[in-house]
Amino acid sequence: MSTALTVTLHILDKEYRVSCPPEERSNLEQAARHLDTTMRDIRNSGKVIGIERIAVMAALNISHDMLTGSRQQDSTLDSQQKHINDLVSRLDQALARHQP
Repeated sequence: MSTALTVTLHILDKEYRVSCPPEERSNLEQAARHLDTTMRDIRNSGKVIGIERIAVMAALNISHDMLTGSRQQDSTLDSQQKHINDLVSRLDQALARHQP
């Protein structure tokens, strides 16, 4: 079991110290960069004022993107599974025709 380490993250001009396993450091830093970029985009749009509101809007945007991507992935997997099932069925039929 690995020992947690403390990582310093910079999000919207503030510093946050977060504990995480060493093997997750890169993912945590990438997530923080994505959050920082999303929050900066929202702040720079001028439509949302206040760090708390910007954070909530960023969370909603990121959650929406994740759920939309998840649904698209599920749809793709369903389509692939149907295609695989069709191919298996066709193979079964072809093999049945060629058996003595």
